Parts: sequence; structure tokens; C-alpha cells
Amino acid sequence: MTNSDIAQTQFIDFLRFGSVSTDPKYKQQVLDCADWLKNKLNTIGLTASQHETPGHPIIVAHGPKKEGRPTVLIYGHYDVQPVDPPDLWHRPPFNPGIENGIVTARGASDNKGQIFAHILGVEKALKEKGDLPVNLIMLIEGEEEIGSPNLAAFLDRHRQELTCDVVAISDSSMVAPGHPTFTYGLRGITALEVTLTGPDRDLHSGIFGGAVENPITVLARLIAGLHDKNLKVKIDGFYDDVKPLAKWERKAWEHLPLQETSLLKMTGAPALRGEKGFTALERIWGRPTAEVNGIGGGYQGEGTKTVLPSKAFGKFTFRLVPNQDPKKIMAAVQDYFHKNTPPSVKLTMTPGHSGEPYLVNPNAGYGKAAQKALRHLFPGQEPALIREGGSIPIVADFKSILNADTLLLGFALPDCNAHSPNETFPLAHLDLGARLNRYLLEEIAAMK
Repeated sequence: MTNSDIAQTQFIDFLRFGSVSTDPKYKQQVLDCADWLKNKLNTIGLTASQHETPGHPIIVAHGPKKEGRPTVLIYGHYDVQPVDPPDLWHRPPFNPGIENGIVTARGASDNKGQIFAHILGVEKALKEKGDLPVNLIMLIEGEEEIGSPNLAAFLDRHRQELTCDVVAISDSSMVAPGHPTFTYGLRGITALEVTLTGPDRDLHSGIFGGAVENPITVLARLIAGLHDKNLKVKIDGFYDDVKPLAKWERKAWEHLPLQETSLLKMTGAPALRGEKGFTALERIWGRPTAEVNGIGGGYQGEGTKTVLPSKAFGKFTFRLVPNQDPKKIMAAVQDYFHKNTPPSVKLTMTPGHSGEPYLVNPNAGYGKAAQKALRHLFPGQEPALIREGGSIPIVADFKSILNADTLLLGFALPDCNAHSPNETFPLAHLDLGARLNRYLLEEIAAMK
């Protein structure tokens, strides 16, 4: 077998683990995946160890260390999203399939393909030279998809061991195939689950309808009240600290290959719509949102059951932009629900995970090294400088705990279906990511 064949086989093995961090029934598969990863990192010449947490294990690996070299921490995660809804998958999500050079499996792009490509890059460099141009730390966790609840405390406890000059993460996408992309900003997030309880059991809707208020109806009004007619969030104080988009950003984004036509095609929606006064990219990358992630209550079976439901629930996330504080936004959101929930139902709120937004100057410091690496990878092309609509909560912790900026250099494709059924990753991008790893470490070393 060629080295490429071996790498592909190992990647498929990596994808077979159902390492779903949020679901306890996958616990053993998460543990098995962590063990596999630790063994792989040790095999390529790094010194890897597994660290237990109150949740899932963290894998830390170190390369050869020499004085005077910069230290680079490469972060990734081996946990994956749930596969729901399973009936929309074209094949079993943990039985990877390859068609036209594209592998389909849960976790293929987010984040197993991208972190495995970095591992391959390190492996090749150590085989060829027996060393790396930098002092390398690889930190790969198993809880990113549930907000990394144990990683900040781990960073704090192991601060000395994990001290680094810069962090590199590949957990995002390029703006288009073959187009180098440097992501210099992330939205933050805060999550909340709301439960409304009316009667202590489901009631007959004919006997009690009109006398007892329906919790689902109340929840519908609360949800409808989150936005005005221009889809601006109506929560008091929600926009107080929003950092406005810079003129250079809005101008640069106008000329990117990723525009509304291609965005619409990816979504399958009949049309795009959002906050008035901003383009789709501006809304995704630079504006905060209020989203309903799930809603339920009452009878869900076939046919009709004439009940007045006892409960209704809604799951919400709020994507935040630079200068917004998740704690402050959560307080404002909870105040909204308190003020607008009538006394006819009981309100229960359960905050979920949260993470700070992130922004770094892409044209300063190690951002210059990142752009040089991308130019090596894609000769003759200037990197697209973008923000990302998603959230990687740990990025802010790297800054606050380790005092290190993060370079976000994703090489998944925009239509990879991350978090959706039929997630994909091009096998050719294993080599692409491995070469990015090489160029990036060399350019960072050259800056010291």
C-alpha cells in the first residue's frame, strides 16, 4: 500500500467511531476514539498522553522541543454531532462511503478530516527530517460539540505545559473550492432552554379550552416577539455593545466568490432573508442573531388528539459578535421572557453553553505568517479574509488563559454539510491540509 492508501484507510478507521459527545449511549465509542487517537499520535513520533476530565478525555501530544523556537499549539476535536435525523442519511453515518473522491460520514469535515490532515503533515515532516521547525503541541478534545465545558479548567491547570506563542485551528471552511481562506473572527454564542407549564397534565381541549391558557400559544407569542418586521432582535439592550463592521470588511466581502446565489443553493431554502440593511454575508459573519433551535409540546402522534397541553418548550441560541458579552446577553434574554410571560403559565429557564466572540487583526503578527502559508498552498491567489458565523468557544479561552491568538485556517468546503445529514470531506484535502501544516509551521518559525 502507498502512504496515501494507508492514510486513507486510517482516516476511514477514525470516522468509524461514533464519538457523539452529547449522547451518553456513545460514551464507550468516545473513549475508544480517544484511545485510537492517542496511539496514532504516539506512532508518528509525538509524545501523547490521555487526560481524564469530568466528561470526555483530552489528548495532548508534544513534538521534539528545542530552545529558541516558537511554540505552536494545534487544536482540534474528535467528538462529533448527533446524526439526527437518521432517515435523511444516504448511508449509515459511521460506515464511511467514498464516491468520486468524497467521503461521507459524520465528523468527516467537522473535525476529523481537518485535524487528521494536520496529523499527516506532522507525520510526514518527522519521517523526512526527524524534527519540526517549531516546538509543537497538539491538543485534541472530545467535548467541542457540547461547548468544551472542561477545557478551560484544563488549560488553567496545565498552563505551563501548554504555554505557546500561537494557536492554529482548522475547523471551518473555505469560501469556495480552491480558494485560500483565513478566518479572523468568530461569533460567540449563548444558549437557553425555556419550558412553559400550564395545567399539571394535558386537559380536554373542549372542556377546558378558553378557560385555561395554552402553553404552546404563549410560547408562540414569545417567539414571535423576538424580532420586529425587519428581523431585528427586539430584546432590550441586545445591540448595545455590537462592534460595527469596518468599511474595509464590507468592501472585501463584496468581491468574494461566496455570495447570495451560492449561499441560497447550499440551504435549499426558497429565498434568503434576514436583518434589513445588511447583505447575507454581513448578517452571517458580523451581526448577532436570535434563533429557535427546537420547539415542542402537546400531542405528536398521527391523527388528532384534542388536548390542551400541559407543557411547551423551546430551545434557543443567540449568536454574538465582537464586544458582546454572553453573560450580559443571557441576562437580557431571561429578562425578556420574565417580562413577557403571563401569570397563566409557569416559566422555567435553563441556560446552556456559551462562548465569547473572537476577533484578531489578520494583517499583524502571526496573521502575516498564515497568509504567506496560504499563498504557498495556492500560488497566485490572495487569501480571502473572512469572519465565521459559527462559534468555537475555546478560542477566547486560549486568549484569556494562554494569552495566545488563534489562526483559523479551515479547508473544508462550504457545502460539506457539517452538523447536517450526509456530511462530506474531499479525500484530496487530506494532502491539502498536510501541506498547509508544513507551510504554516515553516512560516511561523521564520518569524522568530
